[in-house]
Amino acid sequence: MSTSSVLFDTPGPRARLRNHGLTLLTLVAVAAAAYVVYVKFDEKNQWEWKIWEPFVQASTWTDYIIPGLVGTLKAASLAAVLALLFGAIFGLARLSDHKWIRIPAGLVVEVFRAIPLLLLIFFIFYLAPSVMGGGDYAFVAVVVGLMLYNGSVLAEVVRAGVLSVPRGQSEAAYAIGLRKGGVMRLVLLPQAVTAMMPAIVSQLVVLLKDTALGYIIAYVDLLNMGFKIIPARFFGSLIPAAIVIGIIYISLNMALSALATWLEKRSRRSRKTAAPPVAPPGALPAGVTLKGGPGAGAVATME
Repeated sequence: MSTSSVLFDTPGPRARLRNHGLTLLTLVAVAAAAYVVYVKFDEKNQWEWKIWEPFVQASTWTDYIIPGLVGTLKAASLAAVLALLFGAIFGLARLSDHKWIRIPAGLVVEVFRAIPLLLLIFFIFYLAPSVMGGGDYAFVAVVVGLMLYNGSVLAEVVRAGVLSVPRGQSEAAYAIGLRKGGVMRLVLLPQAVTAMMPAIVSQLVVLLKDTALGYIIAYVDLLNMGFKIIPARFFGSLIPAAIVIGIIYISLNMALSALATWLEKRSRRSRKTAAPPVAPPGALPAGVTLKGGPGAGAVATME
């Protein structure tokens, strides 16, 4: 018997009819909401061609949107690499048998996870000139802030990924004479990486979106170009700019998620692992659902 047949009861005629009715009602509600939005935008003249025209001109893309996109991708890519290194180092350090390594690493991770990212960016942006002299430190503040915060979250993902590998795997490796470094490098990490992939990519998507916080310190990114420069250059184009920039962000995140899904499937095909996937930060464990809606009244139940 397949897993799907065990966990899912095939609906009968009444249930199918009810599901089709609910689907139809949902579609009608979405269409009504879209119509209301269209009408309200039309009342404010937001569909006039003159405010959308700049976005079909090549100069708008080459002078504003593409440079902003490059700034976003540059900050996100560098911060992602540094966050992964930070997470790997401190995640493995938290698994050390030595207290003088494990406790300070845990303290660093917990501190930077607890500090709001925007506060980190502000602190670095205003502290850097007093330490390193005058200059534009917007890029440094965004990258370092993203590295510290997301790297701390990824450190917990790494730790959870290694601990998700069944204990028998490491015991078998020790039994054949491998030392701890070899067990970690040859047995635990290869399986843990596959289990960690969904959570890692989920956090990298968060990192990519959080580059928009650079807008607060005037870092030249996609959001800054879309909400500050373009509306100032083309009066009345704020809503069109928001829609275009939003579509670009959605496309970037969907591309990253698709890449991660492909990598995970390929990794699982090429490597056998006994470790279950690590849930993204904030997600419920597998098989647990919430009843009663979000909030204090919600009750966790096992399926």
